[in-house]
Amino acid sequence: MLLESLSPLSGGINLVLVLLSVLTSAFTAAVGVGGGVLMIMALAQVMPAAALIPVHGMVQLGSNVGRTAMTWRHVDRAMLAAFLPGVVLGALAAAWLLVRLPAGVLELSIAAFVLFTCWGPGLPQRALGRGGVLVAGAVTTLLSSLVGASGPMVAAFIKQSQSGRLAKVATFSACMLLQHLTKAFVFGVAGFVFRDWLALMLVMVAAGFLGTWLGLHLLHRLSEHRFDTLFRWALTLLALRLVWLGGQRLVAGG
Repeated sequence: MLLESLSPLSGGINLVLVLLSVLTSAFTAAVGVGGGVLMIMALAQVMPAAALIPVHGMVQLGSNVGRTAMTWRHVDRAMLAAFLPGVVLGALAAAWLLVRLPAGVLELSIAAFVLFTCWGPGLPQRALGRGGVLVAGAVTTLLSSLVGASGPMVAAFIKQSQSGRLAKVATFSACMLLQHLTKAFVFGVAGFVFRDWLALMLVMVAAGFLGTWLGLHLLHRLSEHRFDTLFRWALTLLALRLVWLGGQRLVAGG
């Protein structure tokens, strides 16, 4: 009965989503990326489309608060300060944007960027400066509010600017915290009623703290080389999934 009161979904599905929050938070803390995409893929199977991105955003906000708090001393604060103005600009654009790209183009564009940063020659130094970070913050925040798929893009950008595994996880978590925080504003403006899903979101956030703690313990056991290998391949697999999804949508739209 308690589980059934968490959200408009059934008690069994609520339980699965809470357990999934533990798993995906642990995955992101240990590998550096991927948990958010796994989460939104699972939520998309059981949740109404109108609730998908705002609920996902609030749960990911909680998870990233936990990761950032536990790794705060490793956060690149200069990059975070440059990223913040872009986040604000991207959120304002998302709140008022009426034009959408053709189905499939967005996914293929993100995938191309991620694959380039993983396997290409690397971003030019200018792109990693304050201006480049601001633009990255604006573009990825806009994408995050529209499709909830910006995590791999942010992680790919941070991969180029941070050297240590803890710095990558910490700075990624702090940047994603800022992005997901804007969704309360964006979807509040759009009229989404968070109250109906509040109990489930709070329980999933608490479960995410447990997952983060487990994942960070695993992260400390990984060597720098092994972490970099897992991080790169996790990004690559996520990008290939976006290629497949984007291709399907282009074909269906054509």
